[in-house]
Amino acid sequence: MKAIGYYQAGNIDAINALQDIEIATPVATGHDLLIAVQAIAVNPVDAKVRQARQPAEGQPNIIGYDAVGTVKAIGDQVSLFKVGDKVWYAGDITRQGSNAEYQLVDERIVGHKPQSLTDAQAAALPLTTITAWEILFDRLGLPKDGSATDARIMIIGAAGGVGSILVQLAAKLTGAKVIATASRQQSRDWVLSLGADVVINHSKPLSTELNNAGFDNVTHVISLNHTDSHFDEIVTSLQPQGKIALIDDPLQPIDIMKLKLKSISLHWELMFTRSMFATDDMIAQHHLLNEVSQLIDAGTIKSTLGEHYGHINAANLTRAHQQIETNTSVGKIVLEGFVA
Repeated sequence: MKAIGYYQAGNIDAINALQDIEIATPVATGHDLLIAVQAIAVNPVDAKVRQARQPAEGQPNIIGYDAVGTVKAIGDQVSLFKVGDKVWYAGDITRQGSNAEYQLVDERIVGHKPQSLTDAQAAALPLTTITAWEILFDRLGLPKDGSATDARIMIIGAAGGVGSILVQLAAKLTGAKVIATASRQQSRDWVLSLGADVVINHSKPLSTELNNAGFDNVTHVISLNHTDSHFDEIVTSLQPQGKIALIDDPLQPIDIMKLKLKSISLHWELMFTRSMFATDDMIAQHHLLNEVSQLIDAGTIKSTLGEHYGHINAANLTRAHQQIETNTSVGKIVLEGFVA
């Protein structure tokens, strides 16, 4: 089968940073589905893994996590899907990824694809949707019934992939006031179109920006990038007993002692945790993907596709990785189909 992989971790501008290769098609056993991949999206984690994870000598590493495809074969313990089902998922960071014609994925982290979206539109969503859902409802414990009318959620870096779905889920399901941060006009317009109530500029002091927008403080902060740079302002902006959730890898240490005076709680989110450790509630990702699929088909949530980069090959994936590493993408970058 066709795949795109790398033999040497490192910079995307290196020669053969990503290569078109041919490898054997895997065989489904146990809870695995063998999925024919039709569309994929590129995330910051793709670039991080490519930069840092060295493959075994002489063996390619195939990355890629977001995908939409069709079930071609099932393992002997599969009960949730049948051959021919259209599915979407974000995969498992410990296994070979979706930058390939066929991929093995555990059925418990796979959902039924939204019927109202194209493959490309759907591929933009799984990883960021799982991340956003787990932040809001598992980590921060916000309700999904619209009853959090006293909550004020500040989302830092709201125009990116995770932010784009976070804004929608928070605005449509929680009942909270959604305060998004963005520094460019394109980004501001994007997050407002997704349902943000207010947009403030994260290149300026957040507490001042909040005050200028009419807020004394916020109840929740979701920091998606540059948490270390914003940390002092996050603490200042949160009300006592507020909550912070973050997903990034701060370049500088953050001083959690600064949280003590206000009894602020800190929550990490990594959507791969359930699959990495095969947690008892691993199937929660199957259920949430199905629930979001229904929300999309009902018109409540829309795709966060930003740009379509063409067919799935090394050249187009290289260009996508280069763009992702600029940290200026609005929405998601998607690729679709393998050329025979």
